[in-house]
Formats: sequence, structure tokens, C-alpha cells
Amino acid sequence: MDGFLLVLWAVRLLFLGLIYLFLARVIRALLRDLRAAAREPADRQGRLIVLASPSGEPQAGQSFGLDVITSLGRDVNNAIVIDDPFASAEHAVLTYRGNSWYIEDLGSTNGSYINGRRVDGVAPMGFGDELQIGEVRMRLERALR
Repeated sequence: MDGFLLVLWAVRLLFLGLIYLFLARVIRALLRDLRAAAREPADRQGRLIVLASPSGEPQAGQSFGLDVITSLGRDVNNAIVIDDPFASAEHAVLTYRGNSWYIEDLGSTNGSYINGRRVDGVAPMGFGDELQIGEVRMRLERALR
């Protein structure tokens, strides 16, 4: 065999080995990301406990685990559906940013209230604060671990 052919085969095998090494690293990174994504839902940062709900839905005492962005309103596409005649279809959004919770009223007719004060735009919320949408009152609490 010619020396040139030996070098050519060695380069081919080296290239093939590098491709397999690259694919192995990509698969390892994907598996690591999938495992991390599977753990995330258990890492909820807070929950809303329904204190009073005259219309009955959601029921008093019911607890909702909160996502980083949680929508509230009368429409069934919201994360938390509030069946109250004074709630708008897309009433408010609760967001978790930088270790704090914020409520944003989405221009609802009757407004959102934190501890009895009307929310204009975006307002911070702390654990123990009461959120009122229509006649439904809820308290923000830490998530159960």
C-alpha cells in the first residue's frame, strides 16, 4: 500500500471519530437539559389560596400553584379561571421576576386590588398579601416544598 493511502485512511478515521465525539456531546447536553426541564415544575415559587368566592368557583380553600407567568380571569384559557361577574375575560397577570411577585391589571373594568388598594399598572406583591378580583379574594403564600 502506498503511504498516501495510509495517510488518507487515517484522516478519514480521525474525521469520523470527531463526528462521533461531537454527536455524543450534543446528546449528553440534550439529556441534561431534558432532565433539568423535568425537575422545574416542582420548583414553584408560590401559590394562591382562595379565601372567599361568593360565586363558588374557584372554591374557598382551593390552592393554585403559580408559574412564573400566571394569567387570571374569566376566560377558560387563563391559568386560574375566576367565575365572577365582576372579573374580565383577561383580568390580570401575576409574574415572578427577580425574587419578587408582581401583579399587572390588564385594563379590567372593575380593577384588581392588593390589600384593599386598587392596582394601577404593575404593583409588587409580597407573601401574605391579599389579591381581590371581583368578589374573589386570594392570598399569596409560599409554595409547599
